[in-house]
Amino acid sequence: MSTAAQTHGPVSARPPALVITVLGFCGIVVALMQTLIVPLVPILPRILHASPANASWAITATLLSGAVVTPIAGRLGDMFGKRRILLISLAALIVGSVICALGTTLIPVVVGRVLQGAATGVIPLGISIMRDELPAERVGSAMAIMSATLGVGGAIGMPVAAVIAEKADWHTLFWVSGGLGVLSLLVVITLIPESSVTSRGSFDYLGAVGLSAALVALLLAITKGNDWGWSSDLTLGLLAASVVLLVLWGAYELRRTQPLVDLRVSARRQVLFTNLASVAVGFAMYGMSLIPSQILMAPKATGYGMGLSMVQAGLMLTPSGLAMFALSPMSARISARSGPRTSLLTGALVIMVGYILTLVLRDNPAELMVAMIVVGGGIGIAYAAMPALIMSSVPLHETAAANGLNSLMRAVGTSLSAAAISVVLAARTMSLGPAKVPAGSGFTIAIWITIVACALTIGLTLLIPCRASEAAPVLVEAESEPVAG
Repeated sequence: MSTAAQTHGPVSARPPALVITVLGFCGIVVALMQTLIVPLVPILPRILHASPANASWAITATLLSGAVVTPIAGRLGDMFGKRRILLISLAALIVGSVICALGTTLIPVVVGRVLQGAATGVIPLGISIMRDELPAERVGSAMAIMSATLGVGGAIGMPVAAVIAEKADWHTLFWVSGGLGVLSLLVVITLIPESSVTSRGSFDYLGAVGLSAALVALLLAITKGNDWGWSSDLTLGLLAASVVLLVLWGAYELRRTQPLVDLRVSARRQVLFTNLASVAVGFAMYGMSLIPSQILMAPKATGYGMGLSMVQAGLMLTPSGLAMFALSPMSARISARSGPRTSLLTGALVIMVGYILTLVLRDNPAELMVAMIVVGGGIGIAYAAMPALIMSSVPLHETAAANGLNSLMRAVGTSLSAAAISVVLAARTMSLGPAKVPAGSGFTIAIWITIVACALTIGLTLLIPCRASEAAPVLVEAESEPVAG
């Protein structure tokens, strides 16, 4: 029998601050995996005894596995317990870290990075646990903090990883990540209860395989297109295959009574346009990772570069991640007063202002840092608004799957950003001695592209209904059942 959707689950006996701290720490640890390997990029071919094109798989593998696993982990969390799947995700991070720490060649490191990427589902799972376990008045700010861990982890990870890579053997990076993973696992086991909110039914294995195949084809084409050639048969073939697979997968999911992703819920205006806006926000966020770091580390002889080391550049960008974390609670306050749609709109506008400042504040590191602080603050506000928009429109027992899909949309946006900016910078080069380096005009074009992504976010956000009540009513099609913790 269908009943009106709950907006909140049972309240945990654990202190809310403890639940938020533990899950936030797990989110930061998982986010660290995205920037952990950045300091190693220039030396990856040498330390892994591989060509530059093959060595790049150590980065691509994490992206692919994270994109594939996140929506699947969300659905499994809804069915079998969010804490249980979160623990499995953290275990994958630990195993992957150990494999990388022991590896000396490309294949084991790629395998380890695949397992590290599989932990990406921890953040949407954590957001869903917060909705289930926290008092209603704490959910908004808690989700904002959890969403902001992406930026904090990335901002802290780059300078810390750079220092470790510079002062110690590169394997130390992965021993550290494994240790953090073990600590995360232990605190979750000890302090986080299993949610009593689950959905009955069977897992859609064929749907999971179909979505995974489509995503791998799409993201491989996006991330490797610059290496393979955008007009190559392989790139075009993968793009075509992804379209065909997504159409077939969608048709199959619509016929399922218990699909991996409920496309009818996903098609509701609030969910659909929030997910589309998430792609654009993900694009804008990744621009913050790619553009300023390269400007800061480029030689001064380029005319635009500032000649900083990796550690110095990371330290200059750390305040932007801290701004993301500091301003994310503001998103909850805006949402409480005016709705999460207003929060997302505010965040997108602030991000756009930050990138506009980047066009003119590029004369020294301090100026660029100020512009990136503005961008980081906007991302903190925007990222915190998206889970609130999603969860106000989906049944309580589908929150993890819905958050997983939303995280996937952001991952697609970051992949598109990496591809687009790489193409622009590769097309606009200048000679610096015997080497070719990106020209200053390439970064200007890249910044303008990111500003356009912000404008697209604003347009898509304006298409979201102003109030959750304007969206189609949400019905719960399966009763919640308790899970042993």
